[in-house]
Amino acid sequence: MSWQANKVGTIGSRLTLQRMTAAERGDYAVLAALDEFGDLSQAEIGRRLGLDRNDVNAVATRLDGARHVDRRTDPADRRRKVLTLTPSGRAHLGGLQAHAAAVQEALLAGLTSEQQEQLVGLLGLVLKAHGPQSA
Repeated sequence: MSWQANKVGTIGSRLTLQRMTAAERGDYAVLAALDEFGDLSQAEIGRRLGLDRNDVNAVATRLDGARHVDRRTDPADRRRKVLTLTPSGRAHLGGLQAHAAAVQEALLAGLTSEQQEQLVGLLGLVLKAHGPQSA
């Protein structure tokens, strides 16, 4: 089963590469986390997504420069940078979500809608059981 999951992951990665650049994949991950959880520190984003702090910083710098996020120093801990999704970021996320949806549709094309929902639910349970993973 782990071989099959790995193979599906590889196919999903290939399909994603056809629709999004590496930068867009990073943008999508960070923007989607902010959309789902609200304002987060860069360290918390790294923990939730299993990304290295340097990678999160690079994405945050790019998103801040494009005004897709506001990055500010946490007044309670001046070492922390907190990201907030902006309206521009929400619009950018919408475009990226359209690409992600197309990838998911292509990846799961062999399943009925009911089977797709079941698979997504089961994968969510597996991921929840293992918690956040570091890079």
